[in-house]
Amino acid sequence: MNNPQIILIACNLLLGLAAGFIMHRSDFCIAGMFRDLFLFRSTTMLKNLLLLILTSMILFEVARRSGLLFIFPFPLLGSASVTNLLGGCLFGIGMVLAGGCVVGTLYKFGAGSVTSAFTLLGLILGSFLYSEFHPWWAGLAKQTTIFSGRVTIPQILDVDPGVIVLIFAFVGAAWLVKEVRKSGLSRPAMIDNYLQPWKASLLLSVIGLLSFAAVGMPLGITTAYAKLGAFVVNSLGPEHVAKLGYFAGQPLNYNIPHLNLALRGGAGAQLDGIALVQFPLIGGIILGAFFSAMAAREFHLHFHVPARQYVSALCGGLIMGLAARMAPACNVWHLLGGLPILGAQSILFLVGLLPGAWLGTLVLTKTVLSR
Repeated sequence: MNNPQIILIACNLLLGLAAGFIMHRSDFCIAGMFRDLFLFRSTTMLKNLLLLILTSMILFEVARRSGLLFIFPFPLLGSASVTNLLGGCLFGIGMVLAGGCVVGTLYKFGAGSVTSAFTLLGLILGSFLYSEFHPWWAGLAKQTTIFSGRVTIPQILDVDPGVIVLIFAFVGAAWLVKEVRKSGLSRPAMIDNYLQPWKASLLLSVIGLLSFAAVGMPLGITTAYAKLGAFVVNSLGPEHVAKLGYFAGQPLNYNIPHLNLALRGGAGAQLDGIALVQFPLIGGIILGAFFSAMAAREFHLHFHVPARQYVSALCGGLIMGLAARMAPACNVWHLLGGLPILGAQSILFLVGLLPGAWLGTLVLTKTVLSR
């Protein structure tokens, strides 16, 4: 392993540590935000999510204009397709049933949640399962692609991104200020030294910017789940993994100029660019939440929950794992990375996520919470 690779690993580990600590200390769960909207009609946390998106939007655009972003739009974000909508809907169902999204699951696992371990298992299973029908789904995505070759709304409209960002930021900020005056952004303290979500939103937007500027991408981890599934199945039956075309693909392909490092990789069972970026990030989020929980004396292994919650966590994780490959990518990638640059894929993902979260809440209340 050379020095640029070590620096990249250290960078993503530190970003993960910070994100995990902040998310745990503020209970910044995106799945919970959408669940609370439909279950309790509460929008407090969604307002904080909007604050995070708007802040990231402004920071990303300022960084782009300042020349701090060496690649724009970032890799792995492509042209929009109907499959983004369908994947987003399925993801919304899964994250509500699981009780956490792909990142929320990690920080809750780091803080001692045993049900989150079941969700992680489901994520790995679902991510691998997708590989079995990838050729068909990839064909559907290609057939339903719109505005081929254009990734963001500014590219589609052929206008300066700053103009569109300014409009969205102004309208969003005006609405947010109105809502803050009405009901605020703060929540009652959940743990000792509780970090208010609005503060977490600002800090997470800075972490997203640092990731974009240093690594070339915002936070994202879901390809690593497919990779973990490939490693497990490859150890049991390598001939089957070799037959699956999904694991032969190398969609990540770009250079980090300030590290003089070429990143290549995919979901296959090898230590490549995806592993260098996402494995340290996953480990950092778990460790960051663990350190936060230990410091706040909130680390507990929660075993005594109804069996149906374990089943719900496993099924929700499996659905999310599938959906994250079908969308492609997860809510953190799209909401905190794609939306701030007005990625068309991410907008469709959000449009699908909303009814999916509503359906997931309906299933949750009828099956898991009704007894």
